[in-house]
Amino acid sequence: MFINIWHVFLFFVLSSLENSNDMVLINIIAKELGLVPDKVKNTVDLLEGGATVPFISRYRKEATGSLDEVAIGEIKDMHAKLSALMQRKATVIATIEELGKLTPELKKRIDDCFDSVELEDIYMPYRPKRRTRATIAKERGLEPLADIIFMQQNSDVKGAARRFINKEVPTVDDAVSGALDIIAERISEDESARVIIRRLFQRSGMLVSKVVKGKEGDGIKYSDYYEFQERVSRISSHRLLAIMRGEEEGFLRVSIVVDVDEGVEALNRKFVKRFSPVREYVESAVSDGYKRLLAPSIENETMGVAKQRADDEAISVFAENLRQLLMSSPLGQKRVLAIDPGFRTGCKVVMLDSQGNLLHHTVIYPHPPQNDKSSASDIISSLVSKYTVEAFAIGNGTAGRETEDFVRSLNLGVDIFSVNEDGASVYSASPVAREEFPDEDVTVRGAVSIGRRLIDPLSELVKIEPRSIGVGQYQHSVDQTKLKERLDVVVESCVNKVGVNLNTATKQILTHISGLGPALAENIVKYRASNGDFRSRKDLLKVPRLGSKAFEQAAGFLRVLNGENLLDSTAVHPESYCIVQQMAKDLGISLKEFIANAEVRKRVVLSNYVTEIVGMPTLTDIMDSLNKRGLDSREQAKAFSFDPNIHEMEDLHVGMIVPGIVSNITAFGAFVNIGVHQDGLVHISQLADKFVSSPGDVVKLGQQVMVKVIEVDLKRKRISLSMKSL
Repeated sequence: MFINIWHVFLFFVLSSLENSNDMVLINIIAKELGLVPDKVKNTVDLLEGGATVPFISRYRKEATGSLDEVAIGEIKDMHAKLSALMQRKATVIATIEELGKLTPELKKRIDDCFDSVELEDIYMPYRPKRRTRATIAKERGLEPLADIIFMQQNSDVKGAARRFINKEVPTVDDAVSGALDIIAERISEDESARVIIRRLFQRSGMLVSKVVKGKEGDGIKYSDYYEFQERVSRISSHRLLAIMRGEEEGFLRVSIVVDVDEGVEALNRKFVKRFSPVREYVESAVSDGYKRLLAPSIENETMGVAKQRADDEAISVFAENLRQLLMSSPLGQKRVLAIDPGFRTGCKVVMLDSQGNLLHHTVIYPHPPQNDKSSASDIISSLVSKYTVEAFAIGNGTAGRETEDFVRSLNLGVDIFSVNEDGASVYSASPVAREEFPDEDVTVRGAVSIGRRLIDPLSELVKIEPRSIGVGQYQHSVDQTKLKERLDVVVESCVNKVGVNLNTATKQILTHISGLGPALAENIVKYRASNGDFRSRKDLLKVPRLGSKAFEQAAGFLRVLNGENLLDSTAVHPESYCIVQQMAKDLGISLKEFIANAEVRKRVVLSNYVTEIVGMPTLTDIMDSLNKRGLDSREQAKAFSFDPNIHEMEDLHVGMIVPGIVSNITAFGAFVNIGVHQDGLVHISQLADKFVSSPGDVVKLGQQVMVKVIEVDLKRKRISLSMKSL
């Protein structure tokens, strides 16, 4: 009985401590993000209960105070980082305790620390380390001599050192040298010393890059950084990533440089006593500790922090570009003739129905070396007539402009769209493509992907690893794990924002629906194949292994058109169906009439339906969902044509104003495709007649713009453009 009572008592004590820690984290997050602690706690509770960010932001607004996906994502990330920090603190405490060096004061310092850098500084003197000059000196019994010298009271250092001479320490100089190695390491591990030098590097550190001798010719693309220096605190993310790529490829040597004398003097002021009788010895240890140990450590740390900052900025740019690409305008359910252009190997032509199904494929050779325009013209004209083609989708890669000109010359009266084909080759060779088209080769699959991107970019692009889509800057140079995590969040957000048709959605797009994942997505597709179309959302509960929690998270983002319940085609969550039914009943009309008649819905007084659980945010969302029923939030794609007189860079001259499409956005500007096989750059300073802090504030990916040519560098294949006064 005693043991049981003790177990219960211990359980409550541990639970109390855990809850106390949780509230500490909640309060830190709330303060850092400027949010109400209760709303942060509710959000964390929902996340830990298995709710997804899209679900929480859409269907739990009362609990969060209507926080959007960005804020909820920040809470999720901060809570994960702080939880990891708590685990790290537990490890640090346990390690120091095993060494027998954990004092109450030290434990309190660690408990009160919520900065990872500070925590590692505290832990450094106790961290298990490889065998160093200092550890060897300690093994030889020289630590007491180091204490004597460092106390700076005994002026007879050599006299004190004689007591430590033995077989392993044969001379006085050997003893003194070993003792100074110990002092140097102490200084390098001293928390306040690290803070001093860290601030020096942060304040005045210069990032310096130089070309590796003999690599001047091979590394010409990095020539801007052959003799380069800039304060590390100010260097832009794209420059730092370019420099680090140059170093990785063996063309550049990179370092962070500070004034050595300033660093050594700062440490001397801290460690050398004013009237020290052994000043020369301690100063020697300080200089050695700084140059050999502390400066290289802080340099690496500073470079790591700068790289992390650059990564975060580049990943943010990439993520926003991906979001814009995924949410770009779909053409909708139209019959599309798609062409993957090529010269020698010909142009791959595929015919797709309005659902994106492959009906026919062939190859034409309108370009050199074959130049068989006559046959190509007959084939295209015949396909347009036979299948009543509603749009052309032409890849924008090699021979893209020439193919577009050829098709346009046929005057077939069908809209022509240039489609970004980045990543199409990745898709065509992927397991997904092989599963979809086991009997077709990669060229056909690639052309199908181009056509489907026009019909619905989101549904097609989710089949491709986001990193392969190619929108951003230096995506291969940033932290790949962090990049993947961020891009996966973007894909999930976009898919759930648009929602999908449960009866036509592919396994790939269902995978990204809130609460599902690959296994449940596959089960849904298999169930649909065996049992026919879903007649209602509640039929999802018949899918193997899809339980109530997954249904709660996913149902609101899945649409069933022409099903048993009219609300299944809306974004209204099944848990709120009773509210809509009550509104219709109170108005004395049928649910069908209530959903169909927007004027009738205006008579509803929403405040009458507020309860302890359901508030105005949910009620407002319900009415918005009914008003937008069946409509895609994305605008429809619009046809576009380049200047017919421009095909090559040689056709450009300064002062020309030409149409283009924004193909990529970076931190330093936007790249625009003007139809000459080389995108031009609109530098951030040329985007508008006013100051622009971020290119994304002015342009969007895929936006059709007018640009002015301000420079053409044929040798370096660079085009400078401007949007000022346009």
